[in-house]
Amino acid sequence: MSGDTKENDQVAVSSVPPEGLSDRDDNYAIYKESHGLDYTTEEGKKVLRKIDFRLVPLLFVIYMLQYLDKNSINFASVYGLKKGTNLHGQDYSWLGSIFYIGYLIAQWPAGFALQKLPMGKFLSITTIMWGALLMTTPACHNFAGIAANRFLLGFIEAAVNPGFVLMMSMWYTTREQPLRLEAWYCTNGIATMFGGLIGYAVGHITTGLPRWMYVFFIFGAFSITTGIVALLLLPDLPSTAKFLTERERAIAVDRVAVNRQGVKNHHFKWYQVWQAAEDPKTWLLFIMAVGAQVPNSALTSFASIIVGSFGFDTLGTQYMQIPGGAVQFLALIIGGFVATKYDGRFHSRSACMIVANTICILGSALLVGLPNNNKWGRLVALWLCYFQGLGFSMSLTMVSSNVAGYTKKQITGAVLFTGYCVGNIIGPQTFKDSEAPGYHSAYIAMLVGYSIKLVSIVALYLYMYFENKKRDRAAMEGLNSTEEGIENGMLDQTEIDNKGFRYFL
Repeated sequence: MSGDTKENDQVAVSSVPPEGLSDRDDNYAIYKESHGLDYTTEEGKKVLRKIDFRLVPLLFVIYMLQYLDKNSINFASVYGLKKGTNLHGQDYSWLGSIFYIGYLIAQWPAGFALQKLPMGKFLSITTIMWGALLMTTPACHNFAGIAANRFLLGFIEAAVNPGFVLMMSMWYTTREQPLRLEAWYCTNGIATMFGGLIGYAVGHITTGLPRWMYVFFIFGAFSITTGIVALLLLPDLPSTAKFLTERERAIAVDRVAVNRQGVKNHHFKWYQVWQAAEDPKTWLLFIMAVGAQVPNSALTSFASIIVGSFGFDTLGTQYMQIPGGAVQFLALIIGGFVATKYDGRFHSRSACMIVANTICILGSALLVGLPNNNKWGRLVALWLCYFQGLGFSMSLTMVSSNVAGYTKKQITGAVLFTGYCVGNIIGPQTFKDSEAPGYHSAYIAMLVGYSIKLVSIVALYLYMYFENKKRDRAAMEGLNSTEEGIENGMLDQTEIDNKGFRYFL
C-alpha cells in the first residue's frame, strides 16, 4: 500500500514543472478531475450547442458594432462631417490613421489586461466605454477635437480583436474554430451593408441636427446597450461559466484540452516573450497583417469617397457599398465552412487564404489599370477587394490554433495586431488629396500590399508543413505522443516546446 502511495506521489510531483504552479492552466484542477471523464458524443454536442448559443450571438453583435463605430466617419463623410468639424486637406486621411495610432499604443497593455482580468467582463466594459465615447463625437468642431476623439476610440477598441481570438482557443477545439471565428468576423460584411442602409436612412433626415451627427448617436447608443447586456451574459472561463452545469463545465474544459494549448493561464512568462520574438511565424504574421491592412482604408474610411469618385451621387455612395458588404459576408461564411468541413484534407485554411488574396490582387490590379470612365468595372473591382476579410480572418485562426503557451499566444496576437495597426496607419496616407478623385497611389499601394501578403502566406504554410512532417517522423520513433501533448498543453507549454503539438494548415 505504501509503495503504491509513493509511486503515485512521484507521478504527481513529476507532472508539476520546475517553475511551479504558475505553469498550470487556470482550468488545470477541473481538467485533472475530469480527465478521462466518460461522456457521450451527444453530451459533448449539447455542451457545444450551449456554448454557441451563449457566445456567438454576443460576439457577433459586439464585433459588428466595433466595425461600425470605427468606420462611422466613412458613413458620415458624405453628410457634412468635413465641414462640420472644419477639416481641410489631409485632415480626413489623418483621422483614419490616428484611430490606429491609439489602437497600436493600446495593444500591449490590452494584451496584458486580457491575460490578467476576467475576459468577459473586461470586453463588455470596453464596449460600453467606446459607445459612450462615440456619442461625444458630434461635440467635436475642429480637427484637434475629433482627432483626440478618434485616438481614444482606437485605444479603447484595441482589446476586441485579440480578445475574441483568445476566446476562440478557450472555448472551441481547433477544428471548430474557423467557422465560429467567421461567424463573428463576417459582421464586417454585414456592418458594411447595415451601415450603408443606416447611412441611406440618415440621408433622408431633413430636420433637427446636421445629418452627420446622427450616425454617431445611433451607433454609440447601440454599443452602450450591447455592452450592458454582455456584462450580464458574457462568461470569463469554461470552468466558471454559470450557464453550464458542473458536469458541463468539466466537459467544456476536457473538449478543448485536445488542442494541446491549454485554456488560459494568467501568469505572465518572459521566456515565452523571447520565444515569440525568435519564432519566424510571429514575423510572417506581422508582415501578413501589414500587407493586408494597407489596402483596408479603401474598404472602410474611404469607401464612400471612392464610390463617389466613380460618378455616383451622395445616396448612391451609401447603397453601392451594400454589394461589397455582401461579397465580404458570403466569402467569410463560405470560407469558414470550407475550412471547418475539410480541415486536414487539403490544408483548407491556407488554401482559403491564398484564393481570397489572389482575388484581391485581381481587384486591385483592375483598379490600377481600368480607365476612370469605366465606373461599373471599377466598382466591381472594388467589390472583389472585399475578399480581403477572409484572408485576414484565417490569419487570426493561425494564432488561435497554431500558437500555444498563453503568454506567447497573446504576445503573438499583439505583434499581429501591431502589424494590423501599422498597415492601417499607412493606408489612409496613400489617399493623397492632391490626387482626388483618382487616388492612383492608393490603388498601387493596395496591389503591393496584397502581393506582399500572398508571399507571407505561402512562406508561413511551408514553414508549418515541414515542421509537421519533422514531428510526425519523431512520433513514429516514439519520441512524442498525443496524450503527452495534451498534458503539456495544460501545463502551458508553447507549441515549440511541446513536440506533441501539430500545426493546422
